[in-house]
Amino acid sequence: MDTEPLIALDPSWPKISLAEAEARLTAPGAPFEMEISTINGVPTRVWKNAPPSLAWLIQAARAHGERPFTIYEDERVSYEANFRAVATLAGKLGEMGIGKGDRVALAMRNLPEWPVIFFAVASVGAIVVPLNAWWTAGELEYGIRDSGATLLFVDDERYQRLHAHAAELPVLERIIVARASVALDGQASRLEDLIGTPHDYATLPDLPLPQVQIAPDDDATIFYTSGTTGDPKGALGTHRNMMTNILSSGYNAARAVLRRGEEMPPPAPRTTLTVIPLFHVTACSAAMMGGIAAGHSMIFMRKWDTIRAMEIIEREKVHITGGVPTIAWQILEHPDRAKYDLSSLEAIAYGGAPSAPELVRRIHAEFGALPGNGWGMTETMATVTGHSSEDYLNRPTSAGPPVAVADLKIMDEAGEKELPVGEVGELWARGPMIVKGYWNKPEATAATFVDGWVRTGDLARLDEEGFLYVVDRAKDMIIRGGENIYSSEVENVLYAHPAVTDCALIGIPHRTLGEEPAAVVHLAPGMEASEAELQAWVRERLAIFKTPVAIRFVSETLPRNANGKILKKDLKILFEDRVDRAA
Repeated sequence: MDTEPLIALDPSWPKISLAEAEARLTAPGAPFEMEISTINGVPTRVWKNAPPSLAWLIQAARAHGERPFTIYEDERVSYEANFRAVATLAGKLGEMGIGKGDRVALAMRNLPEWPVIFFAVASVGAIVVPLNAWWTAGELEYGIRDSGATLLFVDDERYQRLHAHAAELPVLERIIVARASVALDGQASRLEDLIGTPHDYATLPDLPLPQVQIAPDDDATIFYTSGTTGDPKGALGTHRNMMTNILSSGYNAARAVLRRGEEMPPPAPRTTLTVIPLFHVTACSAAMMGGIAAGHSMIFMRKWDTIRAMEIIEREKVHITGGVPTIAWQILEHPDRAKYDLSSLEAIAYGGAPSAPELVRRIHAEFGALPGNGWGMTETMATVTGHSSEDYLNRPTSAGPPVAVADLKIMDEAGEKELPVGEVGELWARGPMIVKGYWNKPEATAATFVDGWVRTGDLARLDEEGFLYVVDRAKDMIIRGGENIYSSEVENVLYAHPAVTDCALIGIPHRTLGEEPAAVVHLAPGMEASEAELQAWVRERLAIFKTPVAIRFVSETLPRNANGKILKKDLKILFEDRVDRAA
């Protein structure tokens, strides 16, 4: 099933193998040439041509001049204007005494101010701590205390959310608020008093960035994990981690072109509709870093709205969008889609959650756009594998092969033995994108990061060509009477049903079997399917013990966190009647 194409591919495809593509792209003098660098004592393949730091990148991006960098409602900030704002704010940070190693937290929705703050902090050698803007006040307080941030940048909403907790954050010396709608008190001040509004950035003085010595492996960021079990952990990333994504994204795109037998086209700026929050590594590291290098324009939305998104795609001639599969489904299935010209779309890419093979086919068939996916996590600063174009259409349940500087292996549960091709075990990853460890958590770091490898907690397998198939999170695997049930296997079968557009498999307690599989399903508009029909559908395609014992239908797409992961623990309440019987 994994190798059956969803569309009729050119029988001569692929023109070259993955190994041949890698050899061409990484040859001496080629754009993706590699070299060996020692990182934390471990010799590691790295991209030879990766920028050395975030400061270097934002300085070089000034060459994109008046091309729009960020677009938010009526605010259009050019690359030149953005650099002036970054340099001005970086100078102000120096005046505040912010320097190398200091932690500066950032909690706001996607706004033009976000990348300005991010690059200004990184350019003075401080560590940026992007906090989840969806967090409650208590969760934000945790991130500030855990990171030891002394300075906090927030937008108006986050300021008001945290205002009552100010006394509980003695470590904070100063709060700077963007777009404040209320009077500020205490140690709070307005960002606009430092750099003006986005409309003002182009008129700021032409100042240089502060001269700070920054090495590729210096600390740059602390991104917090999703925290689905216990408190979130802060993943300590480096400038090299962030810069690796630029070349990794380019490598994935170039590999797809060579596999098609074409020559690399000259780079051309694109317009992207960015709907993933920038506090997530997918948006900040995988999307924004490469986008800046290429001169892309990033459009932000206040919140996701399908009609509004289609209006923007039509008006701005958006080339690339995506984020999580739900967004692609909502555009595809919207009854007013035909009213909008979406022909500019060239690619719809997403990560953070598995997608239905049917979605892959429909993106290509109905938009003429190429689907894209990949695998990464907070601990890998995003991109490790890339999957797009014909390779994705040919292997719709895969996350793609690793980039040339990354290694993957499948290990047994004890982490002592590498498993052979095709067997399912824990996925381990290695490369220059792997973060240093967890901030102030030496025990968790030692358990997760081993000699340059990160133990991902994902259950996966690799095929003969190195394509990755993630079958489940280790903690989400359902064990029914000693038999392992991988969620993605059952979910993919459910997705294949024409009425199903969103689904999740969870385990519910059972007195004698331990647990049983149950499913939550969202149906496509205007479509119908019963519990019995979907159970029969699964039973015909998988072993009977994998068939959901109960299916609950929901009217909306399933709840997800900001990273796009389905909140499976929130679904268990739908099966309370069965849990009571199992007790």
